[in-house]
Amino acid sequence: MAEDLVSALADLEEKEAGKIVEDRLNAGEDPLKILDDARRALEIVGERFASGEYFIPDLLYSGEILKGITAMVKPRLSKTTAVRRLGKIVFGTVAGDIHDIGKDIVVFMLDVNGFEVYDLGVDVPAEKFVEKIKETGAGIVGLSGFLTLAFESMKQTIQAIKYAGLRDKVKIMIGGGQIDEQVRGFAGADAYGKDAIDAVNLAKSWIGG
Repeated sequence: MAEDLVSALADLEEKEAGKIVEDRLNAGEDPLKILDDARRALEIVGERFASGEYFIPDLLYSGEILKGITAMVKPRLSKTTAVRRLGKIVFGTVAGDIHDIGKDIVVFMLDVNGFEVYDLGVDVPAEKFVEKIKETGAGIVGLSGFLTLAFESMKQTIQAIKYAGLRDKVKIMIGGGQIDEQVRGFAGADAYGKDAIDAVNLAKSWIGG
């Protein structure tokens, strides 16, 4: 049934994927295994998008299917799952940008890979990032942005973190849209990720996982 879920989600078959998840949950299967299969399916979706087989609407639709699966699975996660959390990450799309599909996929991937993610949503002002870092003690911050105007917002957010005296306490990754090494340098981030897999690998490297 694992491959059935991977295929259904990768093929964007919403009803079929939901039915498989429901059956597996009712059969008492480990919710983390189901989430891991969803992660594998998303990797396939990403590959199909990169190759030109899928387009932006397909990515958006996969994100909606993913939200539905996550909503079904999360209530079944046991308290012991939280014990296995690798670290805390504050994540959000920066001020002036309301794109969320890329952010949602990265947040999901970080979540199923063992991180406790505080998703601040979209169009997030710099002060909100600062407040959440202080509140949670998170050691990693993720800034997402699709539009070019996000570059300046990322820079301002990182400066706000610095002015709050928190810059040396956190590692900051940026990603989305046209982000590259040049933008990373401009914004003052520690690294940029091309996709969700990059983000997970960066986070794990920073916490020694």
